[in-house]
Amino acid sequence: MTLTRRADFLAANRGKRAPMPGFVLLVRPRDDSDATIRVGFTVTKKIGNAVVRNRMKRRFRALVRETFPDHGIAGADHVLIGRAGGIERDYASLAADLKRALAKLTA
Repeated sequence: MTLTRRADFLAANRGKRAPMPGFVLLVRPRDDSDATIRVGFTVTKKIGNAVVRNRMKRRFRALVRETFPDHGIAGADHVLIGRAGGIERDYASLAADLKRALAKLTA
């Protein structure tokens, strides 16, 4: 499930964060007895034009589909914030960074 409301993004910003070279991962447990993993994506105009931002969001969606069923934190909101170096990084290193960030936040 995806996050769409601004209030959800602001709430996730008050949670834990794991900065990585291509993105910043924010995670905040919801404490509402719902085990659904919710995900949101943010890529600002500082990163590039619409084509670059949309490409980065597509890569993030693919990473989430691949990684979150096994490594996602159940009952939490996750927000991926794109960084300037994220579009140049290859997919394998982004996937490794995401797994490392999730392991760091679950520990």
